[in-house]
Amino acid sequence: MLENINSPEDVKKLNLEQKKELSQEIRKYIIEVVSENGGHLASNLGVVELTIALHSVFDLPKDKIIWDVGHQTYVHKIITGRREQLKTLRQLNGIAGFPKTNESETDCFNTGHSSTSISVALGMARARDIKKENNSVLAIIGDGALTGGMALEALNDAGCSKTNLTVILNDNEMSISKNIGGMNLLLSKLRTKRSYTKSNISIKKFLSKIPGIGKPLVKIVQRIKRSIKQLIIPKMFFEDIGFRYLGPVDGHDIQELERMLKISKQLAGPVLIHILTKKGKGYKIAESNPDKFHATAPFKVETGELKNKKKKDYSKVFGETLIRLANKNENIVAITASMKDGTGLTEFAKKFPNRFFDVGIAEQHALGLAAGMAKDEIIPVVPIYASFYQRAYDQVIHDIAMQNLPVIMCADRAGIVGQDGETHQGILDMSFFRLVPNLTIMAPKDFKELEKMLEFAIKLSKPVVIRYPRGGESNETFDKSEKIKLGKAEILKKGNDITILSIGKTVTKAIEIANQLKENSIDVEVINVRFLKPLDKHTIEKSILKTKNVVTIEDGTIINGLATSIKELIVEKSIKNVKIKEYAYPDEYIKHGTDKELEKIYKLDKDTIVNNIIDNFEREKDE
Repeated sequence: MLENINSPEDVKKLNLEQKKELSQEIRKYIIEVVSENGGHLASNLGVVELTIALHSVFDLPKDKIIWDVGHQTYVHKIITGRREQLKTLRQLNGIAGFPKTNESETDCFNTGHSSTSISVALGMARARDIKKENNSVLAIIGDGALTGGMALEALNDAGCSKTNLTVILNDNEMSISKNIGGMNLLLSKLRTKRSYTKSNISIKKFLSKIPGIGKPLVKIVQRIKRSIKQLIIPKMFFEDIGFRYLGPVDGHDIQELERMLKISKQLAGPVLIHILTKKGKGYKIAESNPDKFHATAPFKVETGELKNKKKKDYSKVFGETLIRLANKNENIVAITASMKDGTGLTEFAKKFPNRFFDVGIAEQHALGLAAGMAKDEIIPVVPIYASFYQRAYDQVIHDIAMQNLPVIMCADRAGIVGQDGETHQGILDMSFFRLVPNLTIMAPKDFKELEKMLEFAIKLSKPVVIRYPRGGESNETFDKSEKIKLGKAEILKKGNDITILSIGKTVTKAIEIANQLKENSIDVEVINVRFLKPLDKHTIEKSILKTKNVVTIEDGTIINGLATSIKELIVEKSIKNVKIKEYAYPDEYIKHGTDKELEKIYKLDKDTIVNNIIDNFEREKDE
C-alpha cells in the first residue's frame, strides 16, 4: 500500500479499510527509519490517522496546515512525495525533521519551537481574507504547547476575530514530559466528555428501537442530557472565548476525524477540534515510554534499547551537582519549562519535590517566576536549552538583570546540536546574553569545571549564565583546573608565537591544535577564557602584547561573541600591529548534520584550523 502513495491524491482514492492498512504500514516505516537515524518517534506515531484524514479532506498546497513545533510531520512528508527521502531524515543534505518550505510547497511555514502555530495560522487566514481568496487554514497544536503564552495570546485574538480558521488540538497528555498545570486540568475535564458521548450513542440506539414511543423518548432524554451535561462538564473555555468547539474525537478513528474535519469546513468563524491521541501509538515500547521516545537516538526495534550506550553528559553532571549543592543549601530550587528529563532534573525532582517547579512550556513564566523567588532570597536555578532561552529574553533583561537578581540561568545544548537543525542550533546565546548589563557569562571546558562554576554561581549572588554543550566531554583530560574567580581566565599552556583564546567545549580543540602546531615548531599559548563577561582583560592583553598573533575559537556565531570581545579589547587598549583570525559560525542559520560534518563545512574542524595557522604563520615569516 505505502509504495503506491506518492501524493495526497493517492490517499484520497483509498477507501476506509485501505487507509487503516496504510496507517499500519506508515507506522512500521517510521519505526524503521527512526531506529536507524534517530529522531522524534512517539509524536509521529500518534498523528498517523490524523495526517491521513487531513490529506483526505483538504487540498494542499491551496489549503494551509501549520504544524506547531513541527516534529510530528514525518507522516505528512511521506504522503507529500518524500517517502523515499525519509530514509535521509536528519542526515546532512537529507530532509529535515521539521517542516521546511524549501523541501515542499505543502510545507507552508517553517516551524521548530512550540506555541507559534495559531498566531501564524491566524495571520495566513487574515491575509487570505484581505486578498479575497478561498482556502482553509489549519493549525495543529499539542496540549503541551497550549501552555505557552503565545498560544493563549493567539487564541484570545482568534476567538473574537470571526475569521474562518480551524485549530486542531492534539491532546495526548504529553509535551516532552507529562503535562502539568491549569490548562491540563481543563483538558482533563473536557476529556470526560468522550466516555459520556459514547454512552449517549448506545442509549440513543436502544431507545430508538422501542415501537411507537422510541423517537419522542429520545428527544426527552436529549433535553435531560443537555442539563446533566452542564453539571458534569464545566462551561467550555474555548466556546467562551469565541471558538466553535467540536469533540473530543478519537484521534485514531479516521472516519470520525474526516467527518469532523468536513464539518469544520462548513462552519463560519474560528473552530477548535479537540482530538485525543496516544503518543507512541502502535509501538508498545514507545506507548509505555512516550517521554523516552519523544526524541531518540538510533535504537533496536525489538527491545527499544539504544544502539550506542548513552555516555555521561553535561546535563547529567549538572543534575548531580545541583543535588549535591541543594543538600547543603535549602534555598536552592530548580525550575524547568517541561524539560525535566532533557536538562538532567529527574532525580532532583524526586529528591526535592517541594523545591522543584515544572511550569510547562512557558519559558517567559519560568524566568519571571525565578525573578520573584530570587527577590525573596531563594536561589533559583533554571536550565533551559540555549535556543529556547531566546523566548524569555525580555524577562532576562527586565525582570532579572535590571534588578541584579541572583538567578542562575543554565543554557543547555549551547552551540551546535547537529541533526535538529536551524531552529535548535544554540549558537546565538553568547551574542544576545552579552548585550545585557549585570550578567556574568561563563562556559566550562569540562565536567569538573561545570561543577565548580555551579558552586561559584550559587555563592556569587548575581545573575549568572552558564552555557554548556549537548553530550559529553572529549577525550582530552586537563591536568589543571584553577579555582573559579570572577572574570579570571585560565592559562593552560604558555607560548610565545600565537595566542589561542577559546571558551567552553572549544578549549579541548585549542589544546589539540596547540599540540599539533608544536610539531611544526610553532609555540602556542592557550587561554581558557572561562568568562565571556566580565572578560579577563589583563591576562588576555598581556598575552596579545607578547605574541601579537591571536586566534579565537568559539562554538557560537561570529557576531558579538568571543571574537568581537577580543577585537573590542584590542581597540580599547590601542594594541598595534596585531594579527587576528576568528573561528566561529557565520552570520547565518546553520542547517542540520552531525557536529563533525558541520564543523568541516564551516572550516571549524581541527585539521583545517591547524593548516590555516601553519600557512599564515609561514607566510608571515617569509614577509
